[in-house]
Amino acid sequence: MAGPGGEVVAEVAEGIGVATNNVAEYRAAIAGLALAKDLGAEQVLLRSDSKLLIEQLSGRFRVKNPTLQRLHQEVRALARGFRDGRYQHVPREENREADRLANRGVDDWRAAEGAGYRPPEPAPELWE
Repeated sequence: MAGPGGEVVAEVAEGIGVATNNVAEYRAAIAGLALAKDLGAEQVLLRSDSKLLIEQLSGRFRVKNPTLQRLHQEVRALARGFRDGRYQHVPREENREADRLANRGVDDWRAAEGAGYRPPEPAPELWE
């Protein structure tokens, strides 16, 4: 999270367990907006490399998935608490810092409550 001059004032990196990329993007937006509010921000620019997230929050794409609908409502409610809130899509290669924090959150989760997690086995081939 950057201040008005672009300096980093806070970071969020937390594991959320097993979730889709879209759920993770929404959860990151919620965590960032909540922290911005706690720090007293009046204006926010939510930047993400998730085109889906930005388009849905901007109202250009519909939110069809029930889980994302709930998370979308939560983000929008948090965003209403700021005098000015904007959304911006950034290419992934320009979002390396966010990737670093996401990876740190995953690593922390896997080292703690996710230590015993094993991905499910792939489904068997139907036509062998």
